[in-house]
Amino acid sequence: MPRFAANLSMLYPEHDFLDRYAAAARDGFRGVEFLFPYAYEPKELASRLQDNGLEQVLFNAPPGNWDGGERGTACLPGREQEFRDGVVQALRYAEALECPRVHVMAGLVPQGRERADLRPTYVANVRWAAREAAKQGVNVLLEPINTRDIPGFFLNRQDHAHELLAEIGEANVQVQMDLYHCQIVEGDLAMKIRQYLPTGRVGHFQVAGVPQRHEPDVGELNYPYLFSVIDEVSAACGWQGWIGCEYRPARGAQAGGTSEGLGWLRRLTPSS
Repeated sequence: MPRFAANLSMLYPEHDFLDRYAAAARDGFRGVEFLFPYAYEPKELASRLQDNGLEQVLFNAPPGNWDGGERGTACLPGREQEFRDGVVQALRYAEALECPRVHVMAGLVPQGRERADLRPTYVANVRWAAREAAKQGVNVLLEPINTRDIPGFFLNRQDHAHELLAEIGEANVQVQMDLYHCQIVEGDLAMKIRQYLPTGRVGHFQVAGVPQRHEPDVGELNYPYLFSVIDEVSAACGWQGWIGCEYRPARGAQAGGTSEGLGWLRRLTPSS
């Protein structure tokens, strides 16, 4: 069965962020991911990882003005220096947290602009980020995101992401394949896993129930089957990555709500 990482930005919302590490470890997680680490000093986060026997498997580079609605700067002409400064900051955290993957958010297509006009900026920015990240053995991840949750996002489809990988031309750029987003935009998930995972260009998976983004056993997807497909293909191609649990607990922030909702994981990994 694949390795599962708790997304600390979404899971355990009843706890302060720094206390979520211990909560995840108590539930048997051995890896964690989250959106952004920048409100905390790297040494504080590294200490929480070490104290709880956890690996940091993924986080995002700075996204621009998140509270103002921005969702990345990689595709935005005129913001190149800000993008580069953010990548440098992210790589400093990646080194301290021994994290091998950083997701670079593409950003929103500005009103009145076409995606094709932004593609050269995006390609150049990601290529630069990849070359900087390669100096410390870090992979840069690109994530297609659905147009319902983030209207206007630059990158929405798996095939477009893999086309961009070919154009960027750097071996340490990979796709972050979020099955929640992929189902909403495209569907046909099992065949897409079989198509793309053997290429070596899928660096990470994420999961959530569709359509409400709750636990994977809530909604229209048959995740046990999809996990078995990932297992089957991984055995053939040697993939050894993580699956991030990036969902909102159906029980919300009630005490113990995340833990109570992990029946889906206990059924898959009864020894955990």
